[in-house]
Amino acid sequence: MTGRIEDVTPETVRPVRRPWLVQSWRDLTFVHWPADPATVAPLLPPGTTPDTLDGVTYVGLVAFRMVGLGLLRGPGIPYLGTFCETNVRLYSVDDTGRRAVVFRSLDAARLLPVLTALATLRLPYKWASMWLRREGDLMTYTSRRRWPGHAESAMTVRVGEPVADPTPLEHFVTARWGLHTRAFGRTLHLSNEHPRWPLHRATLLSLSDELLPAAGLAKPTEAPVSVLYSPGVPVRFGGPSAV
Repeated sequence: MTGRIEDVTPETVRPVRRPWLVQSWRDLTFVHWPADPATVAPLLPPGTTPDTLDGVTYVGLVAFRMVGLGLLRGPGIPYLGTFCETNVRLYSVDDTGRRAVVFRSLDAARLLPVLTALATLRLPYKWASMWLRREGDLMTYTSRRRWPGHAESAMTVRVGEPVADPTPLEHFVTARWGLHTRAFGRTLHLSNEHPRWPLHRATLLSLSDELLPAAGLAKPTEAPVSVLYSPGVPVRFGGPSAV
């Protein structure tokens, strides 16, 4: 580690002055389990290590709607830029101290964005049939992977009261201002910018998931330590830089 690790802050760390991508994330549910850093370290790209909170790292299952995905400053691409997505993610820090996420898989319901992300950034996108149903305070996310491979996931949560004062863990798993990925023989970092998350605590009512083991992670045997919901935020991504 050659630089100080940046603070975990709910405000954007590196404002994106020249957006490479724009999008909105809507109706998100974040579900997290603790993990041993030594277990997940081999799954991260070179130049990064597991980011930890009090010696523990976390595995996340995050389901949401992508809305208005577009290039540069937008506008978003009609129809193809709006779709459901579920990702499996880990938490990383690079040699310059930048905290980020590493995606082990990203299941999405539009084939063209999947192919584009695979070709340009080698992000592990998968094409899936996906549904999001809302009934009052209940949110149900369903996914069935179509290509490549096969994996299914279904979960239902009950959205609770707004979070007035997030805990350190709630900040740690949501206040992420970049991603790390491995593409074309290099580890890359992409910064993102968005407003502070509006968060609600949530209750996991049911979960049947094959995405975590398909991503090389152990199937959880315990209840998650954090379940959160957010109505969402608009997001801007900057271009990739080498780690």
